[in-house]
Amino acid sequence: MPGHIIFPHPSTADPDGLLAIGGNLEVNTLLAAYSQGIFPWYNDDSPILWWSPDPRMVLFPGKLKVSSSLGQKIRKKVFEVKLDANFEKVINYCATLERKGQQGTWITEDMKQAYINLHKAGYAHSVETYYNGSLAGGLYGVSIGKAFFGESMFRLVSDASKVALYYLVKVLKNNDYLIIDVQQSTRHLKSLGACEITRAQFLKILEKAVNLKGIEGIWHNSLIPDHP
Repeated sequence: MPGHIIFPHPSTADPDGLLAIGGNLEVNTLLAAYSQGIFPWYNDDSPILWWSPDPRMVLFPGKLKVSSSLGQKIRKKVFEVKLDANFEKVINYCATLERKGQQGTWITEDMKQAYINLHKAGYAHSVETYYNGSLAGGLYGVSIGKAFFGESMFRLVSDASKVALYYLVKVLKNNDYLIIDVQQSTRHLKSLGACEITRAQFLKILEKAVNLKGIEGIWHNSLIPDHP
């Protein structure tokens, strides 16, 4: 298992999922955390908080739901799709775009730099959609073994982030990934096929997934299927 940081077992988290406070956001720390089903989530005015919620929201790659209108945009190739072409711009948009019902952002400057470092180390990745040559939406997350941990997504054009998710799932399915962690339940994610499983179920799948060989290093566009 990557890293040398010792975290409490996820089963010791409080009812809200809070597991630990403090530590750092070094690459090895984050790899150790994600490999054990733990992720950081905090605001600028608090210490680093580490979470392992129960239940856990996940998307199994074969369970993505594609609406007829989204399927039509995918077939018509309305968006150009790229992998890891502009990771920093994606995370900047995710951090700064205003969202309904949300004040501020959990993607602090320290968090942003931590994921940029993970990207440079070959573990954090972006899927980007372009409309008329301009970045229109995308997502980013962390890949360890055959598990992908989704972090955030954004759109400037309708359905741009959903198309990014569609192609992420295609890439992961083509490479036999077992699970996509989306952390916590939202109506939006449920509409796309995500479901809740218990922490114990999640950790069992995760233990298997992180010990398999996944896509390594920077992701290249050659991973994108030629035909949707």
